[in-house]
Amino acid sequence: MTDFIRFFIPIYFILFFLVSFLGISIAVAKKIGKNPNVLPKDDSAYALVGLYFKLVLMGLFMYTSLLLLFPDIIMDAFKISVLDSDVFQYIGIALMIFSFIWVIVAQLYMKDSWRIGIDDKLKTKLITNGVFSFSRNPVFLGMTVSLIGFFLLLPTMISLIFFLTGNILIQVQIRLEEDHLLKQHGETYETYKKRVGRMLSLY
Repeated sequence: MTDFIRFFIPIYFILFFLVSFLGISIAVAKKIGKNPNVLPKDDSAYALVGLYFKLVLMGLFMYTSLLLLFPDIIMDAFKISVLDSDVFQYIGIALMIFSFIWVIVAQLYMKDSWRIGIDDKLKTKLITNGVFSFSRNPVFLGMTVSLIGFFLLLPTMISLIFFLTGNILIQVQIRLEEDHLLKQHGETYETYKKRVGRMLSLY
């Protein structure tokens, strides 16, 4: 299992970034004629959240690269032994694969409305069908589940920190985006909020 984890985790996150962010962004950019990455680069609090997101991604890339180069050291360093079992590892793999597919499906439903950040210059369509009928934030839900899977597959204090930090940033971003959508769509979004949960609604 060590050799599998060594290669699976870095390849997974590389594919996740290339397909779910870079690939989708390029496709949307061609359709709308602008870069869908609209994270601000000023000194605002929102820009700081975006910077922290980038730092977490850089840290995750470095950590998984070290896992590829020094698997025994990384897997043993700060290990949470109580979670170190084949059962949790298989659950982690399943969650990561499921979340990858879930995120891609959610992005396909968003079509031209896909953005990295808040687009306050162009009104986007409110998507409420498909996976958006189960979650108001299916992409963020998928990202959260992937980090849970990552932690179960590689149960160390460092992967736990990535999960906790990533989840905090995701929750802040969600609330910023929800305030923006409420301003854009008003009563329509308010009705949608009452019908569908922030992360997940089970019927």
